[in-house]
Amino acid sequence: MGKRLLIVSTLDSSQPFGAFTRPFYLGQYLTEHFDVFQLGLDCSSVNYAPSISIGSRSLKSYIQTIEKCIDEFCPDIVYAQETLPALAALISLKLRKHSDSSLVLDFHTFSAYEYWMRLFSVANPFKELAQCIKTYIAQGILVFSGSPIIAAGESIPKLISQWYGKTPQQIYAIGNGVTEDLLNTESFVNQDPYQAFRPAKIAVVIAPRTFQFPTNDMSVAMTIEVAKYLESHQQKVHFVVIGRDGSDISEPIPSNISFLGFLPKREDFVAHLKYADIALLPFSKQAVAGGARNKALDYFASKKLVISTPEGLRGLEEFRHLEHLLVTGYSSEEVANTVLDAASNIEKYQSLVDRAYTLITEKYSWNARAQNIAEILMKVSHF
Repeated sequence: MGKRLLIVSTLDSSQPFGAFTRPFYLGQYLTEHFDVFQLGLDCSSVNYAPSISIGSRSLKSYIQTIEKCIDEFCPDIVYAQETLPALAALISLKLRKHSDSSLVLDFHTFSAYEYWMRLFSVANPFKELAQCIKTYIAQGILVFSGSPIIAAGESIPKLISQWYGKTPQQIYAIGNGVTEDLLNTESFVNQDPYQAFRPAKIAVVIAPRTFQFPTNDMSVAMTIEVAKYLESHQQKVHFVVIGRDGSDISEPIPSNISFLGFLPKREDFVAHLKYADIALLPFSKQAVAGGARNKALDYFASKKLVISTPEGLRGLEEFRHLEHLLVTGYSSEEVANTVLDAASNIEKYQSLVDRAYTLITEKYSWNARAQNIAEILMKVSHF
């Protein structure tokens, strides 16, 4: 095997979505290029490489575990994803003065910007401001450390330049990818899970509860408003939210929306996505939906007609309105009217679905993304 690669992240197998996907799938395919060791919160799902589960978001716990890995695994490259793991890796390598490991950072999002944009739309703006300042300082330390940065979207290098007045010399934009089970439809034999709602078209939203960020909460709130607006059109469209239980919702739920909760079996999740007709990214501007990139790519790979607000596509500028999907304004009424039109004329938009799928298969598989990142890791390492 070649160089030793230690991947440090917040990978959490108890929440196999969102921030889980990037370190897990990249790690899986990077084993083709490196001797990989994975370190995260809960690595119980990592079956492709040795791993350690920290079980705590404590900076001290991360530093102690990384130091142990440096001493025992002796990595040639430490690939640290997101702010907390990256800061811990930077400190650990400074403490291990004689370590020859190269440090490469990965910014999933630009967290300070996300907190700032939500500042005036959350219940506790003072807490949000404190988080904004804390992450601004932490990511600033990383930016000015001089370590190479891999960014999960084109917007991140621009935001770094705007917020810090500095453009890192070595920064590379490599986005997320999609899994083979979504791209491969030939062997799919599950029964339609939405039979009870037919002949209505199914508009699906993926919105699990996630640590710290209220982005998905905002998307659920907008979906409920859209469903209320279209409640009289139940024969044409039914909304389905994956990742939430109806008991999580305090307000009255319209009759044309169903909450399926979290689907722990991957095949059940894929079935509910495959048999949907429309996939929604209903994010307000304040949501700052960095994690929506994962959902959007999954939707495109599953050959769904995607309807999104502009924020739902942040970091995916390559996908365009009326070329790959339908982009609406931010009001619930605009989203609702677009959904109703799509449900009534689904065949009219098939060419958008086909073009988006072609783009996904050519550029957005996790294997292709891992190949891109492997080349960068080799290029920027000391060896």
